[in-house]
Amino acid sequence: MTESKETNGLKQGTLNILNGIGLGVIAALVPAAILGQLMKALLGVAPAFAQTVINITTFTQSLLAAMAGFCAAYLFQMNMIQMCSVAAAAMIGSGAVTFKNGLIMVAGTGDVINIGLTITLAILLIKLIGNKLGSYTTILLPIIVLVVGGGIGLLILPYVKTVTTFIGMIVMAFTKLQPLLMGVLIGMSFAAMIVSPISSVGIAVVIGLTGVASGAANLGITGAAYTLGIMSYSVNGMGTTLAHFIGTPKIQMANMLEKPKLFVPVLLSSALSGLLAAIFNLQGTPNSAGFGFSGLIGPLAAYAKMTPGWGSIILLTVLYVVYPVALGFFMRWLFIDRLSFAQAEDLRLEV
Repeated sequence: MTESKETNGLKQGTLNILNGIGLGVIAALVPAAILGQLMKALLGVAPAFAQTVINITTFTQSLLAAMAGFCAAYLFQMNMIQMCSVAAAAMIGSGAVTFKNGLIMVAGTGDVINIGLTITLAILLIKLIGNKLGSYTTILLPIIVLVVGGGIGLLILPYVKTVTTFIGMIVMAFTKLQPLLMGVLIGMSFAAMIVSPISSVGIAVVIGLTGVASGAANLGITGAAYTLGIMSYSVNGMGTTLAHFIGTPKIQMANMLEKPKLFVPVLLSSALSGLLAAIFNLQGTPNSAGFGFSGLIGPLAAYAKMTPGWGSIILLTVLYVVYPVALGFFMRWLFIDRLSFAQAEDLRLEV
């Protein structure tokens, strides 16, 4: 009985951390994803306003670790001091904050894997300390969690980045394969990453993913995002459904890792999407590869590599909207309605 309770407690704790990261991703990344390209288009019309919004949303992305830490601690029903302590430790261990020559610089979102590890360390510390500090808790707890939890996170960051780089090398090897097979494998790889703690954007940038490989990664993520959104629309609201592809499908990370069978429709969708990218020679850049449809970053990067005109616009509309919507409904029909392989409830999000 005790072992069963411990197992359930470990499972719930893991889900709390994963859900916390997922919610942090929504709060930190969706504003930039939705407003980024729109504001860039307005730079010529209202430069001061557009640039201010870009600056605000770009900075907000760097707060991903703090937001994820705060959300995870909230799910553990911690008090305000404890939540703030976890958020601060996560920010230090994320890698988004760097210290050099007496200067503190904040850039990027940080390493999501290390963010999760640092949050776990911080929460374990708080659980270990409990009420042992008595009336000194308010003073000492933030110090201990920040220095010990955040410090360990900072120490292990280079090693975690090495793992991330190794994953990138494996993905990069796929680009040297036959184009159609490469499209399938790249599409599947990036779809798997986008619903895991691994940063698809970080991997794409680290390995310098360009050309058709970038397009395959982008369309693979798009196919996965639409599939997850459409398969779950009956249990999630319209806003949450749209967040899968306007924002990021990473919001489903906890559900995916709790129920690995959900990877089957996702990987099938991404394989077909990556194949289409190779067939139509869809291209992109390292900065666009890991985003999918989010913020129109993928379609706009692809259009920049194409012959300008309505033909290219129609093709991109089909590849990024018509096709993935049809694919999503097909996957819902096949895996939920026809085979009963999964249920929409498996993808419910508590936001």
